[in-house]
Amino acid sequence: MPQFMLTYVGSPNHPSTPEEGQNHMAEYKAWLGSLGAAAISPMNPLKGTCLVNPDATVTQGGITGMSGFTLIEAETLEAALEVAKNCPYLGIDGTLEVSEMIVM
Repeated sequence: MPQFMLTYVGSPNHPSTPEEGQNHMAEYKAWLGSLGAAAISPMNPLKGTCLVNPDATVTQGGITGMSGFTLIEAETLEAALEVAKNCPYLGIDGTLEVSEMIVM
């Protein structure tokens, strides 16, 4: 079955209280749970991003705004997009990029 990467990008409005954070995480975990076995690699947050430039210098920070990803299986890109449309990350003004993985 095709695999898709749901990439978390943008600067979401993070919950402002611990309670809001707990509620958001509960919604996120419930969404992941609803995906069942289709969520083949859920919850992969990123930190400490650096760029290695063509001249081998290193720059702190990234240019993509990527903060993490989830890998899912879906029959089609359209099905993967429907999964993404229900992600709670959108509810905190985050953006998702959906890409089909190429098997090599």
